[in-house]
Amino acid sequence: MTLADVQEAARRIEGVAVRTPLVRTPALGEGLWLKPETLQPTGAFKIRGAVNAVRKLPERARAAGVVTHSSGNHGQALAYAAREAKVPCWVVVPEGAPQVKVDAMRDLGAEIVLVPPPERPGRAAELAAEHGAALIPPFDHPDVIAGQGTIALEILADLPEVEVVAVPVGGGGLISGVALAVKALRPGVRVVGVEPELAGETAESLRTGNLTTWPVEQTYRTVADGVRTHPSELTFAHIQSYVDDIVTVPEEAIRSAVGVLARGARLVVEPSGALTMAAYATGALPPGRTVAVLSGGNIDPALFRDLL
Repeated sequence: MTLADVQEAARRIEGVAVRTPLVRTPALGEGLWLKPETLQPTGAFKIRGAVNAVRKLPERARAAGVVTHSSGNHGQALAYAAREAKVPCWVVVPEGAPQVKVDAMRDLGAEIVLVPPPERPGRAAELAAEHGAALIPPFDHPDVIAGQGTIALEILADLPEVEVVAVPVGGGGLISGVALAVKALRPGVRVVGVEPELAGETAESLRTGNLTTWPVEQTYRTVADGVRTHPSELTFAHIQSYVDDIVTVPEEAIRSAVGVLARGARLVVEPSGALTMAAYATGALPPGRTVAVLSGGNIDPALFRDLL
């Protein structure tokens, strides 16, 4: 992918995705700025990539509808983009996904297909073939990556003196796009990914130089349900090329960060979105003026109450 892809995506998603502000809350850290993608229409950054991918489809291909697999945030984003384009949408959802996210996808008009977690990609491919629909996966897609990279354009425009950009990591689509754009425009800025210790596949992969996958029995133990997956070869290639480091944080820090953001910044953030705050609070990030991307805020109300 190139910077031009990201810049074109920014023009394509204008008017649908929100240009989220940088929020500074000195009580949380003097050198910390928050990028609250929780303020997007679907509550997460995923709308950027989904809208870019749907709008870029040829009209005939778009008319047949779109298919994806998702635990929630990408599914909501694709359903939103499909509704805007007036086309059908099918989402393959892993059993055990947060009910609040499943309900939101249905409310946006998506047809939900529940399967065991390992069967998600295969069932999505089957549905796409069955309906002649376009398959738009959560992260393993160039147009999705380009859309997510638009976050970096906004960060660099709003805080030119930024030194560190911290990004949650699951499948790697978000950090691939962000890191690509940051390094193209400001190569001296450090891009650091954050994962839960219980789903630290990317950190291990970057350290060894080989793409590693962990069993779902392990990764599904983390409270951060949005990052219980591993990079694809496409996203891992971007991570190897543009990301400076991947750090991991313990579960107690992730849980604490949700409450810290609610009380200190008045932001409702799901555990996956709070990974960067957890990394900052535990000193896992390098020093310097830091932007922490808060990737989403679609948290189950009962879990939110418990974490508070």
